Amino acid sequence: MTKLCANLTMLFGELDFLDRFEAASNAGFKAIEFLFPYAYEKAQLADLLGKHGLTQVLHNLPAGDWAKGERGIACLPDRVGEFQEGVGTAIDYAHALGCKQLNVLAGIAPSDVAADQVRSTLVANLKFAATQLAAAGIRLLIEPINTYDIPGFYVTGTQQTLELIDACGSDNAYLQYDIYHMQRMEGELAATIQKHLPRIAHIQLADNPGRNEPGTGEINYPFLFAHLERIGYDGWVGCEYKPASTTTAGLGWAASYLQPSA
Repeated sequence: MTKLCANLTMLFGELDFLDRFEAASNAGFKAIEFLFPYAYEKAQLADLLGKHGLTQVLHNLPAGDWAKGERGIACLPDRVGEFQEGVGTAIDYAHALGCKQLNVLAGIAPSDVAADQVRSTLVANLKFAATQLAAAGIRLLIEPINTYDIPGFYVTGTQQTLELIDACGSDNAYLQYDIYHMQRMEGELAATIQKHLPRIAHIQLADNPGRNEPGTGEINYPFLFAHLERIGYDGWVGCEYKPASTTTAGLGWAASYLQPSA
């Protein structure tokens, strides 16, 4: 059975962020993910997870100034110290929240830095993070993202991501496969997931076009969910989409995977 987790950055957006934990539990989700926890106290978030019986599946490493358009700093040569400090902060939060996976966003490639330096910076940062996370009992994930939504993003495809993982030389680095992003960049979803299944630690979803819930676009999610079960994917699938109306109104597609408590 496909295991769905709610991305609280995207879902239940009509509510204050801290109220979304209860809403996710009431909707039948047993696990959650979100972009960043760092604006909140660790104990406050841990209390909400325990109170509502939720597992924290994933959050991201610090990714720079999100409000100013930064989408990660791992490929930026002049931000290595900040990146390494952020790894320590992320580990502290992950331990407090019982989170066993952290995702790294590579960032937008700087136009004034040589391509080989951008790549070598990212590889070195991935190696550092993977090593630190391994010692902490946490897996490092790397996510390719489409360049329609984030122009200039450095990591944009499955093969590129796997080559970066190979270059960093760690067995504690995995692919985070976002179905929406990869539909836009490369397609061939089912075959790609099956081919690289041992290297995929987490999957996320949204339909295309629009990045709304499954059933609103071109992606055949009933087929993909059956495919994931057939090939033996046993990880979580994060619901990282923009509800077409409200989250609750649009959850019909997930009825067979959730057990609402309210």
